[in-house]
Amino acid sequence: MTYQQVLAFGLVVVTIGCFVWGRFRYDVVALAALMAGVVLGVVPAKKAFDGFSNDVVVIIGSALVVSAGFARSGLIEALLRPIAPRLKSAASQVPVFVGAVTLLSMATKNVGALAIMMPIALQTARRTDTPPSRLLMPMAFGSLLGGLVTLVGTSPNIIVSEVRQNLFGAPFGMFDFAPVGLALAAMGMVFLCFAYRLLPRSRPPGETLEAALEANTYVTEVRAPDDWTGPYRRIGDLHKAGEGDVAVIALLRDGKRRSRPHPNTHLQAGDVLLLEGAQQALDGLISRAKLKLTRSDRPVAMEEPTEEVLLVEGVVAPDSMLGGESAQRLDLHGKHGVNLLAVSRSGYRLNQALNTVRLRPGDIVLLQGGERTMPGALKTLGVLPLVERDVRLGGLRRAFAPLAILTTAMLLVAFHVAPVSIAFFGAAVAMVAFGGLRMRAAYSALDGPVLVLMGALIPVGEAIHATGGAEVAAAFLSQILGPAPPLLGLGLLMLLSMLSAPFMHNAPTVLVFAPIAAGFARHQGLNPDAFLMAVAVGAGCDFLTPIGHQCNTLVMGPGGYRFWDYPRLGAPLSLLVLVVGTLLISMVWPLRG
Repeated sequence: MTYQQVLAFGLVVVTIGCFVWGRFRYDVVALAALMAGVVLGVVPAKKAFDGFSNDVVVIIGSALVVSAGFARSGLIEALLRPIAPRLKSAASQVPVFVGAVTLLSMATKNVGALAIMMPIALQTARRTDTPPSRLLMPMAFGSLLGGLVTLVGTSPNIIVSEVRQNLFGAPFGMFDFAPVGLALAAMGMVFLCFAYRLLPRSRPPGETLEAALEANTYVTEVRAPDDWTGPYRRIGDLHKAGEGDVAVIALLRDGKRRSRPHPNTHLQAGDVLLLEGAQQALDGLISRAKLKLTRSDRPVAMEEPTEEVLLVEGVVAPDSMLGGESAQRLDLHGKHGVNLLAVSRSGYRLNQALNTVRLRPGDIVLLQGGERTMPGALKTLGVLPLVERDVRLGGLRRAFAPLAILTTAMLLVAFHVAPVSIAFFGAAVAMVAFGGLRMRAAYSALDGPVLVLMGALIPVGEAIHATGGAEVAAAFLSQILGPAPPLLGLGLLMLLSMLSAPFMHNAPTVLVFAPIAAGFARHQGLNPDAFLMAVAVGAGCDFLTPIGHQCNTLVMGPGGYRFWDYPRLGAPLSLLVLVVGTLLISMVWPLRG
């Protein structure tokens, strides 16, 4: 080995060691590795930041934005709503939710697909007293399996395609992963539909600050528009549509208020209703029933025409000027440029018009205002903003535009009209331009640490190839496995990728092992594509820990899981993928092709 190869391998080994140690953030380790590579001379200074302009980073960032826009459309909830009442036990819920998230992961980024389905699953679990621990981990694993099917489903597929382009001049296509990925996804779904019983039954979910905030019960005021043609014609229909999570506590008609209106009361255009429920439940019902928040259409004060409208939760402070006053008396809209959309008061049910409610210290209010006006209004009013989270209430949902945008992007790639990076970047721009997602939400959808991790490690991984280190490692593997059957080498590389991904993240795993796998195949006179596929499958199937992939981490708290719960379900699934995946790859991508 040359001096440069020793330095490159030493840098990678130290980086992997830091990942495994877990003392520092992944993105910090990646940035430090990039800087060390430049100082050591294994990463040329003029190429140090090429990773941040790499197509991989663009594709992943764009896919996250597109997934977020698709999630906000409410289309998946609408499709699942007719069958939701029939899902009364884990035996029926697991197949439906695992199947849905697996299918969705084939079209969007797997972590985005899981984020779409989790709230629906948790709501169903609460309604039927199903332990969330029985649902969420199978869904996370289903999202990883679904991501294997298409190029944009998971980061390892995107990265291994880029490696193939760098080594052989052409990337993998959008659906080149499908023959193996579909078979593994179908097999994994069947396994999860039965093996979920390996998970703990009565593990209480971990409480998070966001979950605590979501439990707040708000009262908001909505109106049936003059041209209202909503699907729910009676008060009882609204109660039923709210699935027990939303209550109609008052009806205001012709200046008269009726508390707790009878379920048979017919709704009329112009009626004003006071609804009580959690924010997410209220948002869903208002959107489905085509109702309007009474003050949401009042223009808020904006300093610039490019400002966006914000919804902010805040607590009325003890010395707030809101104490003992109502929105009407203070003229919140006229004097402060904000609208009061909802109020939450612990231990007390509000049943009067929202603008006449006398607010108290400790009340939680939902205010609407311009992004530049809002901070000053909060300070003046004495409202302490709560932790930042995505709050939606009765906003316009565009159900079909995000679906059309996503479908168009995938078709452009499938028919080779545009490269993946251009098609999905265009889809992300269209998602914002056509109102599927606001720009602030698009920025929030970008997973900064993952994008930094990718951008910083791509030049570090390239150093292994540029210094000839990948060829050295490939030759070493060839010496060891030379007499062995090619299928054994294929399985070994998948196993190494599968075991490395939980501790060094799937992106570095592919960046390190993909060039070595391709070099090993060349040394043995075998088909490199088969070995690149093995690395992608192995790195994409992290079923052993909660830390290797965002999907596993996302369900850990809500599911109440502990570290060792993951291998209980993940180890047999990993073994299944290893055996079946190796055989499938050798059939679809002949080793001596």
